Amino acid sequence: MNIPFSPPFIDQAVVDQVLETLNDKWITTGPKVKALECEIKAITGTDEVICVNSWTSGAILMLKWFGVKAGDEVIVPAYTYSATALAVLHCGATPVMVDVLDDFNIDPEKVQAAITSKTKAIIAVDIAGWPCNYTALKELINHVDVKKKFKCQSDKQSLLKRILLISDAAHSIGSLYYDKPAAQMCDVTIFSFHAVKNITTAEGGAICLNLPAAFDPQEEYNYLKMYTLNGQNKDALSKSRGAGWRYDILFQGLKINMPDICAAIGLAQIRKYNQELLPQRKKIAQQYCEGFQQEDWFVAPPLVSTQRESCYHLFPLRVKGLTERQRDQIIDDLASLGIASNVHFIPMPMLTLFKNLGYKIEDYPMAYQNYVCEISLPIYPQLTATEVEFIITSVISCVHIQLNSHLEIDEGGFSGHKQMAVAS
Repeated sequence: MNIPFSPPFIDQAVVDQVLETLNDKWITTGPKVKALECEIKAITGTDEVICVNSWTSGAILMLKWFGVKAGDEVIVPAYTYSATALAVLHCGATPVMVDVLDDFNIDPEKVQAAITSKTKAIIAVDIAGWPCNYTALKELINHVDVKKKFKCQSDKQSLLKRILLISDAAHSIGSLYYDKPAAQMCDVTIFSFHAVKNITTAEGGAICLNLPAAFDPQEEYNYLKMYTLNGQNKDALSKSRGAGWRYDILFQGLKINMPDICAAIGLAQIRKYNQELLPQRKKIAQQYCEGFQQEDWFVAPPLVSTQRESCYHLFPLRVKGLTERQRDQIIDDLASLGIASNVHFIPMPMLTLFKNLGYKIEDYPMAYQNYVCEISLPIYPQLTATEVEFIITSVISCVHIQLNSHLEIDEGGFSGHKQMAVAS
């Protein structure tokens, strides 16, 4: 078989939307982007939605909007893709990394210990589509002692009067929190629509606003839309309409708008997401759980509880007792059988940039433990039942070979080149 890891969902509806955009001869930001923003607003129940060209640019925009600058601190989990911390660095601020819980997500107790008078924001990451413990995080940022530490240094900070809570929801469009869209749980939620995501625009992202009553959603939407267009007070579509060509630059913005040609892809997908695409992902996740449940090495990923439900973006399989070397060999063995798998993620302190900045993986033992034994399996609507069954039997076979092997384990641990046994 030949089973790719995460191909985009491209059906005739997607093709038709893209062709319609091309035939209309308007491919940059215009009516398709606005339509996609409206669909996201409806699916999330948030106050306003601004589409951008990537999750990263959306995060940079919102940190800058809040006035985050050099000398400030933003708390992030050590276990995430690098963009979470890179957005902070791009604003001149310091990412303060904290460890995660066994469910992959940021540890609220570690967050509490990391808050200082310099803390301006917390970026919580919904790994694999599993929402963070936003109840605990919201209680934390609203605690009287934490609010006393907060120092207002911008207009937006003076309106909020506390730490800004941002959800890195790159993985989690469609996730639920107490049966409501998880996007409603934070001040700002930012989605990714990269090619491998549940909904894609090839490249792209969306900012969802759920700010307190002190903020005017429409006013913030208008301001942020200008921010995505270099601070220009008139977009290209408006300028193209005859006498309305004159424009002004009102402030130093960014150039991070989403074009219509990209929005068209996501527009076709989101209209069948809750009814078709998301249920199929859930079905595959359930098949995996049933297929592995008899294996004593199987650690089921967090998928659903009384409080939360994933959107099944990834199936992060974990294997008890596995070493990093064995995990890598299993991935290679699966590839030889035609099954592409992945790892989410290499903890940031293990990456050269962050090691050079002084971060050490020894300070984040749970992040390392999750990473060592994690294998992300294919999960997307196009997978057939036969393919899923083949993946299950292949994984079981490859895992048994490795667990029964007598590979020498380097007990040094905590290095990209060393191994560490995971406690069962």
